[in-house]
Amino acid sequence: MIHTFIGQLGSLMVNTAFITAILTAVAYWMASRSQADLQEKSWRKFGRISFMIHGLAVMGTVACLFFIIYNHYYEYHYAWSHSSNNLPVHFMISCFWEGQEGSFLLWIFWNVLLGFVLLKSAKNWEKHVMPVFAIVQAFLVSMILGVVIFNLKIGSSPFILLRDVIDAPIFKMDPNFVPEDGNGLNPLLQNYWMVIHPPTLFLGFAATLVPFAFLIGGLQCKKFSEWVKPALAWSHFAALVLGLGIMMGAYWAYETLNFGGYWNWDPVENAVYIPWLVLVGAIHVMIIYRNNHTALKTAMILVIATFILILYSTFLTRSGILGESSVHSFTDLGLSGQLLIYLFAFIGISVYYLAKNWKEIPTDEKEVSTYSREFWIFIGATTLCLAGFQVLIPTSIPVWNAILGLVGIDSNMAPPADQVEFYTKFQLWAAVAVALLSGTGQFFFWKKMDKQKFQDAIKLPVAATLIASALIISLGQVYDIKYIVLLTTSLYSVVANIFILFKLIKSKFTLVGGAVAHMGLAMMFIGILFSSGYSNVISLNMTGRPWSESFEEEMNRENLLIFRNEPRQMGEYTLTYKGPRAESEDIPGYFDRELLISTGIPYQAVLKDDIVLKGNTYAKRGDTIQVYNENTYYEIEYRKADGKVFTLYPRVQDNPQMGIAVSPDILNFWSSDIYTHLTTMAVDDDETHWSEPEHHEIAIGDTVIINDYFTILENVVRVDDPVQFDLTQGDFAVKARLRVLGLNQNYYIEPLYVIKDKRIGTVPNTNRALGIRATFEKIDPESGKFSFSIETSQKDWIVIKAEEKPFINVLWIGTILMCIGFGIAMVRRFSESKREILTDKSDMSIEKKNKAVA
Repeated sequence: MIHTFIGQLGSLMVNTAFITAILTAVAYWMASRSQADLQEKSWRKFGRISFMIHGLAVMGTVACLFFIIYNHYYEYHYAWSHSSNNLPVHFMISCFWEGQEGSFLLWIFWNVLLGFVLLKSAKNWEKHVMPVFAIVQAFLVSMILGVVIFNLKIGSSPFILLRDVIDAPIFKMDPNFVPEDGNGLNPLLQNYWMVIHPPTLFLGFAATLVPFAFLIGGLQCKKFSEWVKPALAWSHFAALVLGLGIMMGAYWAYETLNFGGYWNWDPVENAVYIPWLVLVGAIHVMIIYRNNHTALKTAMILVIATFILILYSTFLTRSGILGESSVHSFTDLGLSGQLLIYLFAFIGISVYYLAKNWKEIPTDEKEVSTYSREFWIFIGATTLCLAGFQVLIPTSIPVWNAILGLVGIDSNMAPPADQVEFYTKFQLWAAVAVALLSGTGQFFFWKKMDKQKFQDAIKLPVAATLIASALIISLGQVYDIKYIVLLTTSLYSVVANIFILFKLIKSKFTLVGGAVAHMGLAMMFIGILFSSGYSNVISLNMTGRPWSESFEEEMNRENLLIFRNEPRQMGEYTLTYKGPRAESEDIPGYFDRELLISTGIPYQAVLKDDIVLKGNTYAKRGDTIQVYNENTYYEIEYRKADGKVFTLYPRVQDNPQMGIAVSPDILNFWSSDIYTHLTTMAVDDDETHWSEPEHHEIAIGDTVIINDYFTILENVVRVDDPVQFDLTQGDFAVKARLRVLGLNQNYYIEPLYVIKDKRIGTVPNTNRALGIRATFEKIDPESGKFSFSIETSQKDWIVIKAEEKPFINVLWIGTILMCIGFGIAMVRRFSESKREILTDKSDMSIEKKNKAVA
């Protein structure tokens, strides 16, 4: 059955959202140009109604798309491309924004919510801010229109049918064909951070529109300075949410990707990092203007640059231009032209209003003293912007190549070969400057300074910093000069801001936001320094021989081969690989994957034995259970000499459409993390190379040698209810129990011999740990002997890489502190903005009364 109605409804909602966005822009534009109060109110009312209809249409679009995904309507290309039958609900939510259309829709949705907030709170700014909002919405909604006008494609609809996208023979035979399952969610995105990271990041994208809209509105109505107060509050909100979203993405990479870190300077990572740096710089310059009425033009430029860089990052990640240089970028959906129009339209709008009003924008030529807070803030903002610029230029190399190609120049410029080394060597010194400035600049916020007062203020912080730095350098064996400088300046920032924090708490708590944010940022620098600069590989190959000739020298040196159930020493840990594990929504935790018998139905399996965890039986032998059959977890026990034991479960995901993805497992200690992932592993049963069969005829109690192990036939017993067969009257099944004497434990292999419907059948039993497969071939009642066919292969093994990442928790704690600091500052700025709006409203009421009296 083709569910066309829901798609048609979704398309109708998209068209409605697009038209009402344009109507909203026109209505509010007319309201901002109206001279008569009655006319202005009429247009504003019309704009409000249009935007509310627009918001409802957007929410309806979101509901329709999720309804399609949730109900597995695979006749729709979007649902088929991004979801599958076995995904839990929270990953279905991730499917919503995995594709370009869904992520644009998420962005549109956040803009709607922020627009509703502004309708309630913007007051007299509403008619100036909302036109910008509505124009942005119209551009964004056009990205998901999916219409063709005169052979010109506008947008890509999430509601297009699969048969209209894929020219497959099946649709010619049966136009109503619907696949039974979808391609599934990208394995790397099946992580709980991918449920919350993209919405947070896109809320940050959306939030950058608000200060931009206040600025353009202020330029349009000649309020050249009044826009700063509301924009500053919203800029704090945007910096908080965008920064949090970026760090959520870093933690996702840390937990999911196997490169051993949280930041790889990938172009898509850079694309969101750059506007955040500029946004934080803009905040600091706006603070300068609020305090000293200087640098207004600089503040305007940086606010505009932030929003334009968000649009530029959208172009980079969605045009397909980074396809060969980034693992995160989207493929090109043919929207490159629209994205460029979107980008250049807002560059044009910004330049037009700035140029038109440039001479009228107030400036203050007063000289700024070295001992003023404005000087230190401005230097800090400049440093942030330069750091962003340094990342922007090489990240844009594919764009430069494309531009040169358009004018007939064949450019082969390539991004940095070692991007981590390239960016880090510059960004490290930017971090040093930021740490030094964020520690020193704070002293100028709580009292006026001169040279002597400044020297007196920093004596104790500097002394405390040097003592702490000397201790950490000696205990942590930090000998690299650049790391010593970064550590010392970061500690200085932490210590200096602690001093400021205690002074400000005594006077006014709402002023501590800056100190807390700066302290958090400095702690992030320290966490990055130790976790990245002093990450220690502990899975060293001490055998003197390579694991594989196909491995590079570094891989052979830094990876450890472990056979199942054979303990292996790794530094202070004894490691034991216990075997592959599976997971099911019916059973908590992980269980032995070798208990599963395939049913031939995806995501279902029958159990060979009971599943008992911590004394509780969750499923019985013969039960059919739901399984996530793409995921295999490898249980690795870590044991220390003092008896402490912990277990890690690195994951390998084998997705039929997307191949194999490897994810680490991490154990968190207060001082370090143990980070473990699989490099390679033994192949599964279907691909295992087995030896030629050896035949053994033995009686109960006899011993034979199989694959170098002593093996005893303990007994042969009748089985009334084998899992693999339904026995009826006259059928017969027996199970042999072979006990294998392993190095550290005994193993049991239990092949099955069956007579069903007067036909003989066998069910081999495989022990992957030993590399043995036994088949019960024959029973000789006269001699009392039993015949077995034995095949052997390589024992089950894995190769792992394990790293110790010292003090990485300092990075995450610093992130939390930074966000708290932004939050405190945001609340303060919103309170100030609200008070100013109420004051303006009161002044306008008095003015209206005076006019009425006159």
